[in-house]
Amino acid sequence: MGWHSAKKWLLDYLLYPCVGLGICLLMWTIFSAWSFDPKAETNVFDPATGKTVLGKNLFPSPTETITKSWKYVSHAFIENEAEGYRGIGLEVWDSLKLVAMGYFAALLVAVPIGFVLGSSQLFHKCFDPIFQILRPVSPLAWFPLSALIVMLIKKRFGMSIEVTQWQCIFTIGICSVWPTILNTAVGVRAIPQDYLNVSRVLKLGVIQRFFKIYLPATMPYMFTGFRLSMGISWLVIVAVEMLAGKNGIGFFLFNQYNGGNYEAMIFSIIVIGVVGYILDRIMNLVEKNAELILLGFHSFTSFVAGLFQSFGKASVEPTAPAHRGPKV
Repeated sequence: MGWHSAKKWLLDYLLYPCVGLGICLLMWTIFSAWSFDPKAETNVFDPATGKTVLGKNLFPSPTETITKSWKYVSHAFIENEAEGYRGIGLEVWDSLKLVAMGYFAALLVAVPIGFVLGSSQLFHKCFDPIFQILRPVSPLAWFPLSALIVMLIKKRFGMSIEVTQWQCIFTIGICSVWPTILNTAVGVRAIPQDYLNVSRVLKLGVIQRFFKIYLPATMPYMFTGFRLSMGISWLVIVAVEMLAGKNGIGFFLFNQYNGGNYEAMIFSIIVIGVVGYILDRIMNLVEKNAELILLGFHSFTSFVAGLFQSFGKASVEPTAPAHRGPKV
């Protein structure tokens, strides 16, 4: 990397973002100072007058936010029962577990449906209008329906499951399933007809056609859907945890708001944004290396198929008869 490239990298990824962050912090500080109320009571007691000190910012400043929220960072993975709070790391971890379960369940359902939706005109005409109607439904609307479905499953099968947890997982899954379905279908429809004609000429089987034609051509579209679904999953978890009233970063935010701890509330919003950004960068990295991932997967499946094929040949290969000389 030359000096020019290093300079450009420092400007684009370090200096300019720091300038933008500084401007945002300055605007935040100005707005906090503007919200100052000289008659508002504080939690500070003045022993000289025997009264509480008056005057505070109704909207917390960046300094106040960091100072009063630091205990959640310094004890990120500790549950302090004496003071009645959990570290921010525990709350984020609880949310990520629910997001992972709902997200991967959505992918397992969305990918097959997307392939069928893109390859079958009849299926597309029957179900695409329904998908387009259900896609914009709010997570807050799916949440009570999810509770009803989970309770019916629990009652019908006698399962000992936690309704609230699976209610959150179901809501995350149903909200994040649509981008992957639609993007996968678009990818299947974008496959050139020449590829399909060649596969028919070569008389490829269904499995061979899927791994050699459909999957490589659709992979970029699929990963775009995966990335969008991940973003929606993280958006939904905050809303459902506010309604569920259990643990997680969404519950933490709403609980701090109800308790009047606005510094921790603002801090939790920042944490939600940072975690969402990290998840998006991870999915972006996976998306850029989709071809490499597909190549490794294809090599593995080819190796396994060749292994089974060699074993099959060895089991059916006839043994040569022993050579016998001519009879005398």
